[in-house]
Amino acid sequence: MTVEQEASGTVSADTLRPDRVFKAQKAAFRHQPYPDLDTRRERIDRVRDLLLKHQDEWVQAVSDDFGQRSADETRLAEILVTLEAAKYTKRKLRRWMKPSKRAVGALGWPGKAWVEYQPLGVVGIIVPWNYPIQLALAPAIAALAAGNRVMIKMSETTPRTGALMERLVAETFDEDLVAVINGDVEVGKAFSALPFDHLLFTGSTSVGRHIMRAAAENLTPVTLELGGKSPCIVGEDFSVEDAVERIAFGKCINAGQTCVAPDYVMMPESKVQAFVEGWKTQLANAYPTIRDNADYTAIVDDRQHQRLREAVEDARQKGAEVIEVNPAGEDMAESRKIPQTLLLNVSDDMTVMREEIFGPVLPVIPYRDLGEAIAYVNDRPRPLALYYFDWNRENGERVLRETHSGGVCLNDTISHVGIDDLPFGGVGDSGMGAYHGPEAFLAFSKAKGVYRKGRFNPSKFIMPPYGRGIHRFINRFLLQ
Repeated sequence: MTVEQEASGTVSADTLRPDRVFKAQKAAFRHQPYPDLDTRRERIDRVRDLLLKHQDEWVQAVSDDFGQRSADETRLAEILVTLEAAKYTKRKLRRWMKPSKRAVGALGWPGKAWVEYQPLGVVGIIVPWNYPIQLALAPAIAALAAGNRVMIKMSETTPRTGALMERLVAETFDEDLVAVINGDVEVGKAFSALPFDHLLFTGSTSVGRHIMRAAAENLTPVTLELGGKSPCIVGEDFSVEDAVERIAFGKCINAGQTCVAPDYVMMPESKVQAFVEGWKTQLANAYPTIRDNADYTAIVDDRQHQRLREAVEDARQKGAEVIEVNPAGEDMAESRKIPQTLLLNVSDDMTVMREEIFGPVLPVIPYRDLGEAIAYVNDRPRPLALYYFDWNRENGERVLRETHSGGVCLNDTISHVGIDDLPFGGVGDSGMGAYHGPEAFLAFSKAKGVYRKGRFNPSKFIMPPYGRGIHRFINRFLLQ
């Protein structure tokens, strides 16, 4: 893309901006290729202040984008989670930056070996719409901790939050250190085509494939945080009441618009009806009304709202029992809010069982024994999260050993994402690579092996001409 193309109208200024910012950041990185500990900590503090000093603006911007987003959910799931990540990262950073000593072995003596953790350069972060604050700034904190410069592409679905992010980041950082890019699909394509030193994408599996193709053109390493159908399996002896309460926590926050939200529940067949009744009670207590309830989050836009409505109708037409929990019996026709909805008697040909739901719709599937439930999960693409409820540790170990998923919560939902010391990442269709914890620092660093030879050079004894006594000794005694 050239200036002439921009002038002719074939390429917009917005589409050209990612390339310009990228070049500026690459040049700035060459002038400061290894920021020291204090510099990195100070940059993290700036992110922290950016969040704390503008909490009300963040809450309002996200709510405006959604049409109604619970203020408490934004404070808890976005602002608090990111602040905790900043605090944790600052505390651990000195240890992470230290070179790691390695053994040299007989062939390396006398000498020393170690690993240096070197900043990569410019890290790209592509942000989804569901948690636009946390999923922009938490990985940015990790990339800054590793000594990099950062470019953030916000989602066009949350334009108000994107505009606020761009303004506050520009007030906090020079553009050649941290920059926010807003724009449409074409801007997104231009962003993902840049030769980043690492690219982190959070979003759907289908878009993740496109991102990976674009990155492959530059051999850019990627971390893909995708989604999938994260199952809940409730053990035979686990309290239905407790299961309902803990599953509802993960399913109701952000109206189920969470990559690790429970996507379907597997219940012992004798307890399905008890789960349904418990779900109705739990939801009625939490949300006695829905339409004008500020605690209940709306679906982000009309397209997503229509997608979810069509998925439920598809299930209904194919024989599912649809149980909509609407305690006050409100008319939702003029609202983008969808009541929490259970689906019974689902089948594999239904949209809700073929695609990630990403909303307040929850299929409930009966099973007869744990082996059947494990087989059901294993017959499908590997999920980003798996939730198993059982106080029996042997059963828990069996589920851990016999299933694959990005992460696991035992006896809870989604809480593992907030444990800063745990890696977070998918497997198979749910992604590749991981960040959070020390894995985030490693993801955004080059672990560079270094060997330093001592003054004495034993290599001269094994140099040609071959066939001398040392070579006969090696062949006879060391290579047997």
